[in-house]
Amino acid sequence: MYEEKNTGTANKAPHMITLDNRHELRATGVSNVDSFDEQTVVVYTSLGQLIVRGEGLHIEKLSVETGELTLTGTVASMSYVGDEKRGGGLSRLFR
Repeated sequence: MYEEKNTGTANKAPHMITLDNRHELRATGVSNVDSFDEQTVVVYTSLGQLIVRGEGLHIEKLSVETGELTLTGTVASMSYVGDEKRGGGLSRLFR
C-alpha cells in the first residue's frame, strides 16, 4: 500500500523525469528510495510512489536534500502508485 514519505523539502520540489535512450533516468522531486535491486527501484516523489523496472539498474546519484536521482541501466517500465486525486502530469495526459 502506498504510504507517503515526508523527508524534507524534496516533497515540495517539482517532479520531472528525463529518460535518455532508455539507459539513463534522471528525476527531481524525489524524497526517498524505498527499495532497489538490479531489476526494480522504488522511490517516493512529490507526485507519489514511482516504480522503475528494468535490467542492470544502478543508482548513480541520490540527493534527498535536493530531490535529485540518477539511475543507469536498461529501463523497461515506469509506473506511479498513489493518490490519483493529486492530478499529476501523467493523469492530465490520459484525460
